[in-house]
Amino acid sequence: MSLMRMNKIVYTIAAIAFLPFTSKAQGLLDKLDKEYPNKPIYEMATFKTTRIGLGHSVETRKKGALEISWYNRYWNRPNGETQFFLADEVNMRFGLDYAVSDNFALGVGYSTWDEITDGYAKYKFLKQAQKGTGSPFSMVALQTVSVTSNQMSQNLYGGSSGSSNYSFATQLLIGRKFNPKLSAQISPFFISRSNNTMNSADPKSQYGIGFGARYKVGGHVSIVSEYYSVFNPLNSIKTYNPFMVGVNWELSHLMLQFHMTNARTFAEDAFITQTTNNFNFHDGNFHFGFNATFVLHTSKNKL
Repeated sequence: MSLMRMNKIVYTIAAIAFLPFTSKAQGLLDKLDKEYPNKPIYEMATFKTTRIGLGHSVETRKKGALEISWYNRYWNRPNGETQFFLADEVNMRFGLDYAVSDNFALGVGYSTWDEITDGYAKYKFLKQAQKGTGSPFSMVALQTVSVTSNQMSQNLYGGSSGSSNYSFATQLLIGRKFNPKLSAQISPFFISRSNNTMNSADPKSQYGIGFGARYKVGGHVSIVSEYYSVFNPLNSIKTYNPFMVGVNWELSHLMLQFHMTNARTFAEDAFITQTTNNFNFHDGNFHFGFNATFVLHTSKNKL
């Protein structure tokens, strides 16, 4: 018997012997495919933090994550009235943000200069998929509220003395990660205030759209920028659309943000519609911003 014929006989016997196991294995694979259909793979880290620089991004933290934040704005008074070390004025915001679930977060903060207490609720209801038939972008609903009884704010924005100014900002955040380096976001908004905060010359509510982008230039460094356009600005005071350009630097659980902006405040309704300085280096319009955000994971479900 030739060697070739012996090989054919061996292959035939092996095929017959393993045929039942092959059929069972294929049947098991078919069953697993039916029980566990292909799930979409979602994009991660459209933005590296929950805020681009001024406003919120489409990012939410994993369930149980606690963000501890410290935001700063520094600027000089116009006409060279005084000159303290580095800057004449500073506004600081201390904040706490907690991820109730992977898609839902709550936060609260307090600003020192204008004495504004603000809070928000944020829910991501649509996620961008990497491939397949999933969504080409992420969508987040954001509702913020702020309150102040600061006399400076009362005089500037028309509130009654001794009363508290309540403001509400509703935003829809729509973001997309185009590639590992470039991400962009648009943010239509609607802002309203309590009756006692309104000057009769001003619109009762304001609306417009914001734009934000991030471009990664290194392993942990990104260039970011934001701009908000208000379609019906205040009439009682001269305001400008807020603009920001800066650098984000990620260090493990710590995010550092350095930026230039014309916005002094942090609450959405305040910096979007009540920015009274243009973006330039003259007359105290230049503002340097520094944000530090630390993430503490309180559960095993880490980001």
